[in-house]
This record gives sequence, C-alpha cells and structure tokens, in this order.
Amino acid sequence: MRDVYVVGAAQSDFGAFPDESYRSLFKTAFDGAVDAVDGEFERDRIDEAYVGTLGVGGRQLGLSGPAVTEHVGLDGTSCTRVENACAASGVALRQAVLAVRAGVADVALAGGVEVMTDMSGEQTRYWLGVSGETEWERMAGTTFSGVYAQMASAHMAEFGTTREQLSHVAVKNHGNGAKNPHAHLRFECSLEDAVAGPSVADPLNLYDCCPTSDGASAVIVASREAAEDLTDRPVRITGTGQASGRVGLFQRPTLTGIPATEQAARQAYDEADCGPEDIEFAEVHDCFSIAELLAYEDLGFCEKGEAGAYVERRATFPDGERPVNLSGGLKSKGHPIGATGTGQVVEVFKQLRGEAGDRQVDGLSRGLTHNVGGSGGSVVVHVYEGGWA
Repeated sequence: MRDVYVVGAAQSDFGAFPDESYRSLFKTAFDGAVDAVDGEFERDRIDEAYVGTLGVGGRQLGLSGPAVTEHVGLDGTSCTRVENACAASGVALRQAVLAVRAGVADVALAGGVEVMTDMSGEQTRYWLGVSGETEWERMAGTTFSGVYAQMASAHMAEFGTTREQLSHVAVKNHGNGAKNPHAHLRFECSLEDAVAGPSVADPLNLYDCCPTSDGASAVIVASREAAEDLTDRPVRITGTGQASGRVGLFQRPTLTGIPATEQAARQAYDEADCGPEDIEFAEVHDCFSIAELLAYEDLGFCEKGEAGAYVERRATFPDGERPVNLSGGLKSKGHPIGATGTGQVVEVFKQLRGEAGDRQVDGLSRGLTHNVGGSGGSVVVHVYEGGWA
C-alpha cells in the first residue's frame, strides 16, 4: 500500500459572502492549495478530483463537482461529487487517499464547497433537516438542534455533565477562532456570556450552536514519489477510517455516543499503528458543544462520561495536554457543510508545518481530524504525521 502525503491545503474565508458564488469560493480555496505547494505545480498533474457538497439551496444539485473543477481549469480531470451531509469533504479526502494508495492516481484533489447564507431561516432549516432521518424525525418536526439537545440532555442525566461544562467548549473555540483570519465568528466570549446565551433547544443555547456559513476548502494529496517533487515539508496521512451509523437518533443503542465515530477511529488508529493516547491535537466535529464532548469520549481521549470534566480542566485548550479545534472549530470558524471536512485538514496541515500564525502550538507531530455527517449517520477519521515515513 502506497504512502499518501498532503502537499497543499487551503480554504476560503468562512462567513456570509453575498458577492461570491460557489464557483468563486472554490477557486479561492483551490488557488490557495496550489500556492501552498512548495515546488512548482502544474494543475494538470491532478489525476482525480473529489468534491464534497450537500448542494444547500439546490443551486447545482447535479454535476456540482465538475461545475467547480471546470472553473479552476480541471475540465479534463475525472471528478466525483461526494454527498455525505456534513462529512462530505472528509469522505472526499478518504476517496482521494484510496485512489493514490491504489495507484489510480499519483496526485489527487479533495475539497468541498457550500453556500448557506442567502436563504431564509426556514429554508436553511429545511436544508439542514434533509441530512437527518426524514420519516420519523424531520417530518415529525425535529430540528438538528433538537436532535443534539436530546443527546445533551441524556449525557447530563447519565453522567452529570453540567451547563457550565458545555459552555467551556464555546469559550475555548471562540478563543481559538478569534486568532484565525478565515473564521466566521472572530470574537472571544466569557464563560458567563456562554452560559447566559438565549435558548435554542433546551439545554442548548446560542453559544452551543455553530453558525451556517459560506465557504470552500481544498487539499492536494500525492504519492511518495510525486510528493518528493512537490515538497520538503510533507504531512503524511497514516490512517483513514470511515463508518456508517443509524441515520435516526431513535434507531441507535445509545444517545450518549456516536458508534460510527468509535468504529471509524478504530480503523484509523489501526492503520496508523497508534492509539488515542498518541494523538497530540485534533480537529473534531463540534456542530454543537455536546458533539465535541461526545467526540472526546468516542475517540478515546477520555473515559466515557468524563468529557465535561476533561474540558473543564482545560485539557483541550491550546495550553492543555491535547489541544482540540485550534482553528476555532465549526463553532467559531464556521460550518459550510460541504467544506468542513477538508477545512479541518487545512488546520492540521498548517499546525504540523508550523504555519498557523498566532494560534500555532509548537512541537506538534501527530494530529487527527473527525468529520460527522448528520447526527452520526456517517463518520470519517484521519490521522496525520509530519515528515516522511
């Protein structure tokens, strides 16, 4: 099996951009990824492209992958659109990795794009809802925040997780995102502010919920032979894992965990020949504060039921034992659904190369990304190390 390296990665700004289109956002991300390649890079070296998008708003549901790759000059390149809800571009990256490993491609592109801020609130809720279970959840009136509120309530009841512990996630991620020039919500918040936010779906309040955003991200991966021509500072993808879970929350054996995360993580750890104790930092899917706490436990960063105490003692803050969401996460950096997964890779790429600016944590050598579709119907996990094998 061939080794796979990230040789370029970038994102557009995440936020609300009425003057941009899904094509222009993707071009910004792609051009940035090409510029991030150390060596001379001709875009016709890309053999395969995978583009993640849900197609929010229905603006280009068909052929949305080729619609953006043609715009960046890849109209002759094989392109596949990937739809796995919020995990779309994380899965696109996995497809690119598998293509390089299999020898189908020497260089492959993975990316994602979404435009979400040009609709009414009712339309946005519809497009978020289509990624949930339709018959017994969405059509019965359950919203996405309502689904995660049920998970938060269950975690609080079973393990004693507190309102303040949920808010520590918002405080940490807004503190990180305030240092990220590409983040949607670049402001810090106090614990008092986060606790007192207006209710969205009890027990979750405004500070527990990520924004919906416009944005794009792109990652270029290569085989060892190709990467040696393109970079002196490679980031190796040492493990990849993906699992599907029950789409409906009511169909699962537990409300206090996402089984697909545990399965995907086991695959990724086995491939990388490491365990959760070896992960030095991570970008995890924090669409809601409770989602980040569940990720700590499902990825093995702490024991079941201890995630609230884990964040409360600052273990995942930048100066903690395992920083999480140094980019600001979905909570502060933003959540353009199709772009989120490869957007996480951009932060890992920068941190491992020492290029993360004011939010850089020195000395990091192994990181992880965790990207969730829906409330856990699809999960993909990747492990990364700096340097050559």
